[in-house]
Amino acid sequence: MKVISEILFTISNGLMIPVVLLLLYLLGRAIWILAGLYRNIELHRRVSTALNEIVSNYSYDTLQTTLPTLQVTKNSIVNKYLTRIFDHKDDSAYCDHELANFQVEVQKTLAKYRMLIKFGPMLGLMGTLIPMGPALVGLAVGDIASMAYNMQVAFATTVVGMLVAGIGLCALQLNQRYYAVYLNDLEFIIAKITKE
Repeated sequence: MKVISEILFTISNGLMIPVVLLLLYLLGRAIWILAGLYRNIELHRRVSTALNEIVSNYSYDTLQTTLPTLQVTKNSIVNKYLTRIFDHKDDSAYCDHELANFQVEVQKTLAKYRMLIKFGPMLGLMGTLIPMGPALVGLAVGDIASMAYNMQVAFATTVVGMLVAGIGLCALQLNQRYYAVYLNDLEFIIAKITKE
C-alpha cells in the first residue's frame, strides 16, 4: 500500500506545474475577454438597435433600408446569417436551416465562456489540493517555511481559479441575453419574409 501511495503522491506532485500553467493560460484568456468586453457590448448594442428597428417597424422596405446598417457590424454573426436569410427569402427550408446554423454558431461562441466557468474552479481546486500534501509533510517535520510556501500556492490557485470563473460567468450571462434576443428577432424576420 505504501508503494501505491508513493506513486499517487509522485503523480499528484507532477501535475502541479501543468495545473498552474493551464490556470495561467485560462487567466490570460479571461483577461483578454475582459479587455474586449466594452467593444463586445458596443457591437451588441448596434446590432440590437438595427434589429429592433426592423422588428418594431416591420415592412419589407424597412428591412431593405436597415440591412445595410448591419453591414457596419461585420464582426457580428447576426449580420452574416440575416444577409444569407434575406438572399434566400423565397426558400423557407433554407432559412430554417440557416437559423439552426446560427444557433450552432452561438453555442460555439458561448462554449469559450463555459470553458472558463468549468475549468477555472476545477484547476483552482487541483492547485489547492496538490500543495496540501507537501504542506502537511512540512508541518510534520517542522519545516514551517515549506508549509507556508505550499499554503500560499494553494490559496493563490484557488483565487485565480475563482476569478477566471467569475469573468467567464459575467461574459456568458451578457452574451446569452443578447443572443436570445437575436434568435427571437431572426425567427420573427424569417416568419415575415417567407410569407411575402
